[in-house]
Amino acid sequence: EVKLVESGGGLVQAGGSLRLSCAASGFTFDAKAIGWFRQAPGKAREGISCISQRDGSTYYRDSVKGRFTISSDSAKNMVYLQMNSLTPEVPGVYSCVTDVDLYSAFGAPHCILLPDRSWGQGTQVPVSS
Repeated sequence: EVKLVESGGGLVQAGGSLRLSCAASGFTFDAKAIGWFRQAPGKAREGISCISQRDGSTYYRDSVKGRFTISSDSAKNMVYLQMNSLTPEVPGVYSCVTDVDLYSAFGAPHCILLPDRSWGQGTQVPVSS
């Protein structure tokens, strides 16, 4: 059974930093890509960052480029999202998901959800101004 467990969320001040962790189990970690998605209140879920264990490629949403860093540790089956310079626009529930697909189109990277996907329960990231 695929299992993803997020941790690391919590209240942080604007301009601060936070590191989210996603513990993965129940599948071959190195064969998958994992993404971080955010759902803000009243808004659709959106992809924030993804990383492929297959080839090491990464994806970042334009609004977080230069501030967020995704990484993974295949020895621990963990994926991390380091978030710096947090702004009041980024709060929501952050969830990790697998499997996703990273690809390039028209010179830009993309990350999409694949049909056979599993979600973690999510971790709340509120940001105080």
